[in-house]
Amino acid sequence: MTQVVGYHHLSLSVTDLGTSTEWYQQVLGLDLAAEIEGDGFRRNRLRDNASGVTLTLTAHEQESGETFSERRPGLDHVAFNVGGVPEVEALKRRFEEIGVTHSPVKSSTTGTALITLRDPDNIQIEVFGGPVTSSIAAGGSGA
Repeated sequence: MTQVVGYHHLSLSVTDLGTSTEWYQQVLGLDLAAEIEGDGFRRNRLRDNASGVTLTLTAHEQESGETFSERRPGLDHVAFNVGGVPEVEALKRRFEEIGVTHSPVKSSTTGTALITLRDPDNIQIEVFGGPVTSSIAAGGSGA
């Protein structure tokens, strides 16, 4: 059987492409790699040039207008691995500098830490740092 070796990209539907693009650039430091126009949608591809992590943001002409909720079927949240605990702490300082609302750093005894925050469409984002243990891989929080 063919093996899944990783994610190619994640695509999120957004209400305001410009606002969301700017937010992900400021908050996570992603670079705008491409702007795409299709039949009924506009999309920006954002990328971290060092890691290759790719996030696409898509604005549909006929979007529902509903606020995102993880309580509906579909996406619950997105967690970005930022390396280690020092990187999570550095992001906390950055979030405070640019005025982004976020949770406190949630640390664990296994050497992990995470912060949760919400993007302009209310999508929950986590920045996670530390080793990915078998407990985390099995669904534990690591925090």
